[in-house]
Amino acid sequence: MTTSFKQINLQSTQKGLYELKKRFIFFIFAVIIFRIGSFIPIPGINVNILHNIFYKQNNTILNLFNIFSGGSLSRSSVFVLGVMPYISSSIIFQLLTSIHPKLIALKREGESGQKKINKYIKYTALTLSIIQSLGITTGLPHIPGMENVVLQSGIIFVIVSMLTLITGTMFLMWLGNQITNRGIGNGVSIMIVIGILSSLPSQIQQTLEKLQYNFLNLLLMFLMCLVILFMVFVIVFIESGQRKILVHYAKQNYNKYIYNIKNNTHLPLKLNMSGVIPTIFAASIILFTSTILFWCSYVFKSYIFYNIAISLQPSRPLYIMLYISSIAFFCFFYTIIIFNPKETANNLKKTGAYIPGIRPGMQTAKYITKILIRLNFAGSLYISFICLIPTVIHSLTNISFYLGGTSLLIVVVVIMEFITQVQTIIMSSQYESIMKKINFKTK
Repeated sequence: MTTSFKQINLQSTQKGLYELKKRFIFFIFAVIIFRIGSFIPIPGINVNILHNIFYKQNNTILNLFNIFSGGSLSRSSVFVLGVMPYISSSIIFQLLTSIHPKLIALKREGESGQKKINKYIKYTALTLSIIQSLGITTGLPHIPGMENVVLQSGIIFVIVSMLTLITGTMFLMWLGNQITNRGIGNGVSIMIVIGILSSLPSQIQQTLEKLQYNFLNLLLMFLMCLVILFMVFVIVFIESGQRKILVHYAKQNYNKYIYNIKNNTHLPLKLNMSGVIPTIFAASIILFTSTILFWCSYVFKSYIFYNIAISLQPSRPLYIMLYISSIAFFCFFYTIIIFNPKETANNLKKTGAYIPGIRPGMQTAKYITKILIRLNFAGSLYISFICLIPTVIHSLTNISFYLGGTSLLIVVVVIMEFITQVQTIIMSSQYESIMKKINFKTK
């Protein structure tokens, strides 16, 4: 019998490793496709001029756009738009599913309703990609310094470029879903992280060259590295932290017998309930708004739209105010969507559980809501602090580093989620082996 148990453990372990290996191979294959596509240029653009311009860009909205697209904008790639239209579409429908009656009803239908909502999200992403591609192809050549980027402007160039960008976005949207279903991690988040990390080696090389030719102070660079390590430590500490609410279970009677179901347990609430979503949403909104303003400045020949778009550059007061307010809004809003205090209070009441000193029902819901408000307030301050530290450092020392606060937060959180999913796949195989042991004993 002991030999049979060992065989069951060995088979389950092999099955888990095979599943992990299969998912990892698909993940690597998808990442390779994504990176190959980011080097395929749009026809009719002088890539050398564009690359030289972005080499000089250090702290602008275009540089932020270029980071999120994995350098595709600087190379005029077919993946210039990246997955930002899909993220913007998701934001819109997450807002509407809490306001619009028909979408609320669809959400309550469960999986079938969610499939319909996902279709609407994809159609909206297509519409947004059309608008953004039009804004980029018509507005980019009119940005100062980029007048000679387009080799031969005209209606043919606009149509070809728009079709190329739209197709690239739709392909990335499909590829992201495939990574989520057949690979490891969230496909959209993974592609953003791969895009951010793709230019990191070249940035490190440029930094070392500046140090070699004394363009940078070695002490300042050492302090910058310490700041980055400190930020990583803070991110990991906060994202792993929990606010545990003590929950007691009442004794229940079954057929004249009294059963005591667990004396107490905890309701865990993450310190940062919304995760990295507010950062991505806020950056996506600013990028989309900036694209529309550049397009409007070209269409209406108005410097008002252009000046507003320029004021949305990182380190500008308007950008900082809009970024902080967007982060705070999405911290509260996203938490309300994913966590319902009333539903949680009702579930506790149905199972005979209660929070000590708090009456079950509405009082419990109010108590949980009160804690959530405090956590969201602290979470919004934490995210704003992490994302704006590089901007403050740049304004004080005039030294900019590639992994800004937004990029660093996204990279660390997504890598943590990636590791968690790998551990989940391994643990599921061990759980299967335990269930097989139980079935073997019963037989």
